Amino acid sequence: MSEQQRWTIGELARASGVTVRTLHHYDDIGLLTAGERTAAGHRRYTPRDLRRLYRIRALRTLGLSLEEIADLLADAPDDLDTLRELLKAQLRALETQAGRIQHLTRHITELLGRVDESTAPGPFLETLELMSMFETYFTEDEREQLARRRGELGPDQVEEAKARWTKLVEELLSHMDNDTPVDDPRVHELVTRWDAIATPFHTGEQTKTAARRMWLDHGGELARNLPWPTEKMTALVTYLERARHSAR
Repeated sequence: MSEQQRWTIGELARASGVTVRTLHHYDDIGLLTAGERTAAGHRRYTPRDLRRLYRIRALRTLGLSLEEIADLLADAPDDLDTLRELLKAQLRALETQAGRIQHLTRHITELLGRVDESTAPGPFLETLELMSMFETYFTEDEREQLARRRGELGPDQVEEAKARWTKLVEELLSHMDNDTPVDDPRVHELVTRWDAIATPFHTGEQTKTAARRMWLDHGGELARNLPWPTEKMTALVTYLERARHSAR
């Protein structure tokens, strides 16, 4: 390439694979301006302009925005430290995006499994609603920790906890139906046992609090598939919270 060579905007577009419209846009925002003009005002791009265009295209393939590229080329076209920091930031963004894609892949795989298990859209849509609700109250890390903790406990311990919890629900519903005061020691003892059953499934107070908040906000939806009337379970959640407050 001769340093005396010049290109019209159309010639540069064909030579570089960039559209004329893109070159006009680069000119408008000051990212790539033709180094020379003819007497009639037509753009003439120089070898220096072409090298700058190649740099712009290379940086775009790395995912940098036009604004970032403009700052990089304007401040220090050959500054490796600036380029290094930009690339590090871009790498962090890509790693975050990759994490989101992995999470979404697992999520969709699980949903496909549930679709295959369903014979009607109703149960699947309810499951989808509950999964969405679960994601609202727990972070991705918390959801993964809870799933890992459940796996560590194993199916036998999970089933044993369900049996103990079922018995507690029956006892507490009986107290609630009989209008037993929430500060009654018998109620406090049952609430303590309730929380003790849940403790092994959680990874800390934060997930416990999130779970209680989810039940308070959406007890009706969460109770749909339980063997007790939804309104009873919704009232029981409130009863439990009142009992916890009275014990403080």
